[in-house]
Amino acid sequence: MNSIVIIDYGMGNLRSIGNKFKRLGIPYDLTNDLIKIEKADKIVFPGVGHFKTAMERIKSLGLLEILNKKVKENRVPIFGICLGVQLFCKHSEEGEVDGLGWIDAELVKFKIKDKLKYKVPHIGWNDVKIINSNSLDKVVEPEDKFYFVHSYHINCFDKSAIWMMTSYEYEFVSAVHKDNIYGTQFHPEKSHDIGMELLKKFAEL
Repeated sequence: MNSIVIIDYGMGNLRSIGNKFKRLGIPYDLTNDLIKIEKADKIVFPGVGHFKTAMERIKSLGLLEILNKKVKENRVPIFGICLGVQLFCKHSEEGEVDGLGWIDAELVKFKIKDKLKYKVPHIGWNDVKIINSNSLDKVVEPEDKFYFVHSYHINCFDKSAIWMMTSYEYEFVSAVHKDNIYGTQFHPEKSHDIGMELLKKFAEL
């Protein structure tokens, strides 16, 4: 099994992902150690919290250079989850700050009209529609639902990078994929068996 590193940049919900890999029998490191990240064959980039704070943490820990090298130069597979995938965008309305810029996209807050029916944050189970398929989503069936917790969503300018869409009053991008870059707005680690299958497929890349 290749070396998987879960990036620990202090933004929560990290150990639950590690626990899923442990249940799958997949070894991993939960770390922000630059040497271990340098050796990683695959990277998982989770997170829960504020976009601007997350970017500040990434920079203060000295992670920006090594992440850009691994993802953009070495083309190591990376899987972003929730805040993790949001950080792949070029810019965010949350904090009005630039992100990692790996996907031609911006992060915007839900603009809900029917606020009685559709609460923000969007919390709970929802289905997905696969737009541009890849090898990871072969395990996803039309009836499968995934767990979401978020107030902001990705607006993707590069339509070829849209992996999945989800409807919550209107359709929004719920997963992206571009070359070695994968990410889901939903939480696979909280999405029961189907979420574990997605993580397993990523580990097997």
